[in-house]
Amino acid sequence: MERTVVDRAMPEDAVDDGADHGFDAFVVARGDALWRSAWLLTGDHQLAEDLVQTALAKCWRAYGRIGADGFEPYVRRVLFTTYVSWWRRKWRAERPTEHLPETAAAANDSDGRNDLVEALGRLPRGQRAVVVLRYFEDLTEQQTAAALGISTGTVKSQCSRALAALRSSPHLRREESPHD
Repeated sequence: MERTVVDRAMPEDAVDDGADHGFDAFVVARGDALWRSAWLLTGDHQLAEDLVQTALAKCWRAYGRIGADGFEPYVRRVLFTTYVSWWRRKWRAERPTEHLPETAAAANDSDGRNDLVEALGRLPRGQRAVVVLRYFEDLTEQQTAAALGISTGTVKSQCSRALAALRSSPHLRREESPHD
C-alpha cells in the first residue's frame, strides 16, 4: 500500500516567507520517520497520516524562526502534544465504517508487528510516547524529556512502568516449544 505522508503541509493561502524550500526539504527527508512515530502512537495508518499533517501544519510558520537544526525536535514535540490532545478530546470507542473489518488476524505475522502494535496500544499514552521516543526513535532520556516537556525522572519512571507492562503483555508472550 503506497502512502504519502504529506501532499502539502502548508496551507494553500499561506504567504511565501522564503522558508518554503527548507520546510519542503525537511518534510521529504523526515516525513516517513515522523509517520512511523505517529503510527506507533495511534496504531492506525490514516490517523498517523492525519497526525503528521496536523503537526506539520502547526509548525510550518515556525520553520523560518527555528531553523533547520532545531526544527525536528520542535515538530516531534508538537506531534506528541497533538496526539495527547486528540486523545483527551475525541471519543475513542466505536468508529462507524461502511464495511465490517476482517476479524481474523493477518495470515503472515511472522515478525510479530501486529502483536507489538496491540501491546503498545494497551499502554497509557504517556508511557507509549516515552517508549516510542526511547526505543523506536532512539532518543536519550534527556532528549525524550525535552521532546515531551517532562522531567528526566518522569521519563525513567514512565519507561520502567511501560517495559514492565510490555513484559507481562499476553500479546508479546511466545509459547516456548518443548524442543527449545
